[in-house]
Amino acid sequence: MGGAGDDGPFVGTIQLAPGLREAMTRHALAERPLEACGLLAGSGARAEAFYPTRNAAKSPVRYEIDPQDLLRVTMELEDAGREVWGIFHSHPATPATPSQTDIRLAFYPSAYYLICSLADPVRPVLRAFRIVDGRIAEVEVAGD
Repeated sequence: MGGAGDDGPFVGTIQLAPGLREAMTRHALAERPLEACGLLAGSGARAEAFYPTRNAAKSPVRYEIDPQDLLRVTMELEDAGREVWGIFHSHPATPATPSQTDIRLAFYPSAYYLICSLADPVRPVLRAFRIVDGRIAEVEVAGD
């Protein structure tokens, strides 16, 4: 899996292309009460595309990107000359903060981890983090 570029492990702000915040929020709301998940393509500190995926865990507290979706998205990205930039999931009833499970399963130190909280579904909250060796750093989400 590729990564967020050569920004080093922690940058202060990421930029979302137009429509991405809405697409991620819409996917999270559609999958509720289960956690939603997906992948983002981009480079540097900018996300360019969102690829919604199915949660194979079918859980309200855990996500696992469906292996068939992972293969499909990986092939689409490869064909388009893009890389995985970020990993998205939702927290249907809890804050947009990495859980202990999220931290333990953060296997891609070059990826941004975006979490959408639906604790208040009228006002979803999207936050982004870098997780490297168990260390968490929040990055500001700009755009859209």
